[in-house]
Amino acid sequence: MDSDYYYSRKTNMRGDNNMNCFETLKSRGYIYQTTHEDEIKKLLNGEPITFYLGIDPTADSLHIGHFFALTMARWLQDFGHKAIILVGGATALIGDPTGKSDMRSMLTIEQVEHNKKEVKELVKRFVKEDTLIVDNSTWFKGREYVDFMRDIGIHFNVNKMLATDVYKNRLQNGGLTFLEMGYMLMQAFDFTFLNNNNDCILQIGGSDQWANIVAGVDLGRKLNNKENKEVEVLFGLTCPLLVKADGEKMGKTSSGTLWVSREKTDSYDFYQAFVNSFDEDVERLLSFFTRLEIEDIKRLCKEDIVDAKKLMAFEVTKLVHGEEEANKVKKISDDIFSGTGSSENMPFFKLENFEEQNILDFLNCIGIVSSKSEARRLVEQNGISINKIKVNDIDRKITISDFIDGELIVQKGKKVFLKVTIESEN
Repeated sequence: MDSDYYYSRKTNMRGDNNMNCFETLKSRGYIYQTTHEDEIKKLLNGEPITFYLGIDPTADSLHIGHFFALTMARWLQDFGHKAIILVGGATALIGDPTGKSDMRSMLTIEQVEHNKKEVKELVKRFVKEDTLIVDNSTWFKGREYVDFMRDIGIHFNVNKMLATDVYKNRLQNGGLTFLEMGYMLMQAFDFTFLNNNNDCILQIGGSDQWANIVAGVDLGRKLNNKENKEVEVLFGLTCPLLVKADGEKMGKTSSGTLWVSREKTDSYDFYQAFVNSFDEDVERLLSFFTRLEIEDIKRLCKEDIVDAKKLMAFEVTKLVHGEEEANKVKKISDDIFSGTGSSENMPFFKLENFEEQNILDFLNCIGIVSSKSEARRLVEQNGISINKIKVNDIDRKITISDFIDGELIVQKGKKVFLKVTIESEN
């Protein structure tokens, strides 16, 4: 099959109006929850509105979940809507308890400042040039605590907050600090601040942010009622979390989180993470990360799921790392799996001060497995090869003689290769 056909067929958007914005997002699987579905549909299919997406700079990069949300923001922009990306310099100092069984590690002001700069630069790569990027530390800085609690805290019912998954799970799994309770108030205030100052009426985000988004919608209504203003309704819209067919959250690799920054996840590992997707996930990921027509995506997945995976991996790598890098890692991957490639371009791990090791310890040390128990299972199931020779003995030792000219090739399963190098002794 000629996959070039699928590169050339792009989704046609009606540039003269926005009559199919909501339907496009829904057909591609972006719309998961809405606070007011009928009203949001009319808004997105009507005249341009201003929306915002919040990202807390808790690390100096974006992960794949952030990137997914940014693709939804870009769809809205391409239909004519105005985007605000909020990089939460203030909220990052508190830490969102969503999805956490323990309290997040506290970041220093210096760490957050560094992270903000990195995240802002990455965000710019995926949104339009005229996107407004703001930092909520600018409106929280200098704000009096007592005034904030009197103006904002009074509108939050603790019983209602504790009933949300955000806080209920924290209570069940290790307790909840007063610091974390304040996070919802801050994010809700962000929405009302952007509404008052930038005419922002819609917040978007992942479904894990649903309770925080609804809190902002409710706060806007309560503040308008308090001030006897004409009630302007705020709206919330979430996309689903990236969850794989086995139920695990997407974005984890054998070496850790799937980052957008090449310094944290190299482009080969990034590409391989998508090539190794479950068959059941490919159609959905192509819908999210390409602009191909839905009927073409369905046809490709039905006719050749392997080709569809390669196309999907290439397209998302191109979006994140550029076309040149995507072409390079695709060729490396194809060469390695066809047996025609050399180890020169293979992902590698450098060992210092090598000493003889048991195979299970060795595999865990080089990071090709997540644990020694996974290493044991793979060895016992013939899932590990050393220099193209299957290893099925859990007592096998890795010695200096296994290294040929200072390198050793480890293969996990059919698709994961790693070159391990040691300093040559002269």
